[in-house]
Amino acid sequence: MSKLSAIPPRATRLAVGALLLALGCTAGAQAPSPAPEGAPATNVVNIYAETGAGQLSPATQGALERAYVPNLRSNDVYVIDPATFKVVDKFPVGRSPQHIVPSWDLQTLWVTNNAEGHTDGSLTPIDPRTGKPSGPAIAVEDPYNMYFTPDGKEAIVVAEALKRLDFRDAHTMKLNSSLAVPECKGINHAEFAADGSFAIFTCEFSGKVAKVDLVQRKVVGYLELAKKGMPQDVRSSPDGKAFFVADMMANGVHVIDPVAFTRIGFIEAGIGTHGLYPSRDGKSLYATNRGTQMIHGKRKGKGGVTVIDFATRKVVATWPIPGGGSPDMGNVSADGRTLWLSGRYDDVVYAIDTTSGAVRSIPVGAEPHGMTIWPQPGRYSLGHTGNMR
Repeated sequence: MSKLSAIPPRATRLAVGALLLALGCTAGAQAPSPAPEGAPATNVVNIYAETGAGQLSPATQGALERAYVPNLRSNDVYVIDPATFKVVDKFPVGRSPQHIVPSWDLQTLWVTNNAEGHTDGSLTPIDPRTGKPSGPAIAVEDPYNMYFTPDGKEAIVVAEALKRLDFRDAHTMKLNSSLAVPECKGINHAEFAADGSFAIFTCEFSGKVAKVDLVQRKVVGYLELAKKGMPQDVRSSPDGKAFFVADMMANGVHVIDPVAFTRIGFIEAGIGTHGLYPSRDGKSLYATNRGTQMIHGKRKGKGGVTVIDFATRKVVATWPIPGGGSPDMGNVSADGRTLWLSGRYDDVVYAIDTTSGAVRSIPVGAEPHGMTIWPQPGRYSLGHTGNMR
């Protein structure tokens, strides 16, 4: 049974959370964002209300402004200064680094080294104040990706090859419990309900998504999106009433009702739709298109970014990578002006102007994957490359 069941009432949590932040403290449970000021007194929320441009938590004070790039095949992390667009550091990490994951308390950036095809998986901690590893790697079984429970007490290590979620202490990474998700082959990305009661995980190799009750710690069910689909990243609408699921094979984004757990729509994007990132004003969703439906793609594919309006669920802009490319994963800068993405099959990082779509390319290591930009606005991180709330 999850400790979430012991969380005090919402009003109490909001008051406690506000007090903790006022004191500069990052520990303790946090509630979902309240409705924006002036909104009707209903159950409508804006989960991105605290992640707007410049809304940095006191917990990020002293953090260097950097982009961190895990390179899957060269087993290292490149560090980029976003002010100069230059690589300023690089260091070795564990085998097959997949993602750079900000911790719930915003104090650590974790490199998930899942050691594809091997058994020496690990997590490398990075201190965002120095931009360097802050200690030795911690041995962890198959950490393809990682999230955090909404109360911040546990990390959720996504053991992709094992079709399993491992709940670990958020700081020591000691294993507390495991949850098998047997029908979710290729489990990898997740999004959380606005109230934190459940999460939906994508199943890359079975064309499904899985719904997990975080209170009872059980799988509620599976939803098939497409028989030959390949679901990737998943993100919520600002009001939490719709989840958007990227699908590499469908070349677009499924829209699902997370409560009813039904598919309610589809938005065409580009070839190999993969990553999803909300804009800092919460109005747009940036969908990355790798330019290929292959897991091991070629260079200079027809990659780009599709901009989707959250409210209308319509495509409002497309930004191709000049000369071709493979935009994969990343996130939006703190000021909202730049979308940072790894160019997975081109060994580069893209810095894309979110006003014009103009692209700058920066050479990095071999096969960059789940990069992140830091610091990012928000009170806490639910994981991945910065699922901030």
